[in-house]
Amino acid sequence: MTRESSPDAGPPTRAADLRSAAEWLAGHDLGDAQPTPLLAGRLAVRRRARLATHVVLAALILVSALVTALSGFQPYRPLPLLALTASMAGLLLAQSLLDRWVRRVDQRAGATLSRRATHLVQPGWRAVLGRPYAVFAVATSAGAVVLAGSALAVPDPAVRQPAVVLLIGLLGVTAIIAVQLRHLLGHPVVAEDEESLTADVIMRVEDARDLNLPAVQWALPVVLLFGTAPGWWRAAAIAYLILSLVTGVALHARTPSSATTARRAMGVR
Repeated sequence: MTRESSPDAGPPTRAADLRSAAEWLAGHDLGDAQPTPLLAGRLAVRRRARLATHVVLAALILVSALVTALSGFQPYRPLPLLALTASMAGLLLAQSLLDRWVRRVDQRAGATLSRRATHLVQPGWRAVLGRPYAVFAVATSAGAVVLAGSALAVPDPAVRQPAVVLLIGLLGVTAIIAVQLRHLLGHPVVAEDEESLTADVIMRVEDARDLNLPAVQWALPVVLLFGTAPGWWRAAAIAYLILSLVTGVALHARTPSSATTARRAMGVR
């Protein structure tokens, strides 16, 4: 562990955030550590960003379902396609802005440290995310893209038009996740001692796992195409959803916790 100098000044932190940080530490086997304003601020912005992501995704699903139900995607009517394209672009922009918000809070928190603790080896994707989660993320993304691509083979414009929007959106989400994961693995550690270093790696693990939760891949194919696609496509969409949900639950139950994964990444037993 090495130390680096940095200016010292901390942003104000609410008492509720400190209490939440204390509960987070206790839940990750770090009950002896003190909840600092730095940690409380980082955890608070992550909670708010996750909540905002859920709200944005729910709004996108509602808008998509409403547009699809009202328009039926009749041929030669570009307005529904434009509305869904704008909704998808809004989702991608919101995800990018939320990720940027979390990164900026981390950067400001790091600038307040009078000393900085670093690990000898920067944890890579295998240590932070893990092969099972990586395989699951690739499989669910590929499955959603295959579903959208298969709908393009249907000659009905009412199916093909939303399938184009869906395919573009899925590819955009995949690209954003890849960029976010790259930033997550590469950004400097924000910690000043061994305990806060462990907390930093735990947050990396949790952020990586949240990034690979395929909420968009699960929701949008059903919302955009289920009412207009042929029966074989609907059966494939249901099978994809059930299989990926069962796999995700089993993966969460069988893989080590974020705290255990972080300690292994740091070489701590």
